[in-house]
Amino acid sequence: MKSHSQALIKFNIIFILLWNSCTLIQAQYKLDSIQKLDEVVVTAKSYKEVIPAQKLSGAELKNLSSHSIADALRYFSGVQIKDYGGVGGIKTVNIRSMGTNHMGVFYDGIQLSNAQNGQVDLGQYSLDNIEEISMYNGQKSEIFQSAKDFGAAGSIYIRTRIPKFEAGKTYNMRASIKVGSFNVINTSVLFENKLSEKLSSSFSAEWLNGSGKYKFRYQRVNPAGEIAYDTTAVRQNGDINATRLEGTLHGRINDGSWYIKGYNYNSERGVPGAIVNNVWRRGERIWDTNSFVQGSFQKEVANFKTNLKGKYSFFRTHYVNNDDKQVKVDNLYKQREFYLSSSNMYTILKNWDVSLSYDLQWNKLGAEMYGFVWPVRYVNMLSVATAFKIGKLKIQGSGLATFVNDKIKEEVNPPKKRVFTPAVFASIAPFRTNDLTLRAYCKKSFRMPTFNDLYYADMGNSKLNPEYVTQYDLGIAYNKNFPNAFFQEVKAQADVYYNKVKDKIVAYPKGQQFRWTMLNLGKVEIKGIDISAQTTINPFRHFYITVRAQYTYQEAIDVTNPEDNYYRDQIPYIPWHSGSLIANLKYRSWALNYSFIYVGERYNQQENIRYNHTQPWYTSDLSLMKDFNIRKVKMKAALEVNNLLSQDYDVILNYPMPKRNYRFTLTIEI
Repeated sequence: MKSHSQALIKFNIIFILLWNSCTLIQAQYKLDSIQKLDEVVVTAKSYKEVIPAQKLSGAELKNLSSHSIADALRYFSGVQIKDYGGVGGIKTVNIRSMGTNHMGVFYDGIQLSNAQNGQVDLGQYSLDNIEEISMYNGQKSEIFQSAKDFGAAGSIYIRTRIPKFEAGKTYNMRASIKVGSFNVINTSVLFENKLSEKLSSSFSAEWLNGSGKYKFRYQRVNPAGEIAYDTTAVRQNGDINATRLEGTLHGRINDGSWYIKGYNYNSERGVPGAIVNNVWRRGERIWDTNSFVQGSFQKEVANFKTNLKGKYSFFRTHYVNNDDKQVKVDNLYKQREFYLSSSNMYTILKNWDVSLSYDLQWNKLGAEMYGFVWPVRYVNMLSVATAFKIGKLKIQGSGLATFVNDKIKEEVNPPKKRVFTPAVFASIAPFRTNDLTLRAYCKKSFRMPTFNDLYYADMGNSKLNPEYVTQYDLGIAYNKNFPNAFFQEVKAQADVYYNKVKDKIVAYPKGQQFRWTMLNLGKVEIKGIDISAQTTINPFRHFYITVRAQYTYQEAIDVTNPEDNYYRDQIPYIPWHSGSLIANLKYRSWALNYSFIYVGERYNQQENIRYNHTQPWYTSDLSLMKDFNIRKVKMKAALEVNNLLSQDYDVILNYPMPKRNYRFTLTIEI
């Protein structure tokens, strides 16, 4: 079993903070996936996770024509990405139609969060130093984790690179430069230093700049089917200037490990806005600062393991709208978050584990706006879980108790929330070879209303209830390796699922024009099928072909009120059919990669009528890569052509995406 390690964070803001990460020595974990082993061999019980993850890692991840983590997630089944266009456009992710706020995103084992609107902009996180991205439906099949890990309806785990050194080397250095269409310049550098046999450091920095100007076709057809207008325009106000700095200290101790990480992202970007009524320009701009310090400490003593982890984060968002035809806006928002977690697991018998975890989180949002209530949120989370194996049957059960207490300035505090959410996962390998696995799970989860839902001026409703999700899943997986054969591996899996969303939080008109409020009105039923397959073939020596395909069918209908015109209609922006294909051809030092994404027809409003219909779209990306050496310096050159067929399409209506565009990358490693 392979493993990857993590590290610790200690910092002193008001008092000393040290805490943990669940992804460290995962070869020791009972129900986790196969991971890479870095410099230390661990002997432990090993059996596959109950519900396996979808993963992109190593060369496969690097070969994709992706600018950010959000771009890479497009190749997972059951995922919908909201992309507002261009390199700097906001990008959020939604799994199985349950909504962005139900997706937990974990960066090196600790969740990224946004108490203001509940959405994580994945465009702020680069692929430059990412080792692996994995996505779990339900939750990660692991009981040795924080209470937060049990809380989301789906989870994305982003694991950054951990230093590995060849014999005799004490440092690694990598630098790259990317240039491309829309005046994009993207430079990055990574430096890793081996301080001792048990201590190493890594530092990465990145700069991204682009004008965001690209041509697009502006065509609209009226309800009668006649072309109202058809022209070519240039996208405006889509520029971005962003920097990312990230430093990590990794350490190992006897039967344990730790890390400490600092992260800072700064950007200034335009908000291109929707293309409506022949308006091409917008006066909106956003300045973002996203900074955090986090860390973990993990230790094992006999049959007991403990995880301590902590985080302090600061978000600053400055939004300005200087459009002469709109109300002038100049708002500054500041968020602070403090998070502590303790996870503990005890092995009762050889194949029976139990765990207990406790998390504490504090959030505060401030804004220099008239009447703003400066909300503060205290969240306590307590989880208990067990996992055991009887023959070829594996079962995992968990229960999460969440206590939420909000306090607002000079107002009556909203009622406290107490929620209990259980989950049960099971899998069995019915045959002796263990190539075929059947699995199933049932889980209940919820998401708290965000600060915007509760307290935003003229819209917030402090009496909102949490939004609940119940998930049912039944799946089958086949995994077989054939060493030294024509087909070297075959992987396939399929899942059918049913999700139900209750008390969905929606914006509802008060009665006066342009005046809305947030209410618990929504109910959504989701039925779907996810299918994926992957194979690697070796036709002749040094030549490999890897093909990976995904397909998703989803019916996500609104069942709120039979009196509504959109009752049992597909909810906005959820296609019935979607899928992707990745093909990689590798011969010696050359690699040719092709990727294809398809999103079927959908509707951009609640009513499924012709006027709201949105056409299917698809894109093809192609890249050619070459590895070579100049003396002892490793180099890689890559040429990419994205949207090869130059298709006009919108992921979000009136936010046109780029047509055919190019990018060249040169990477140097020492």
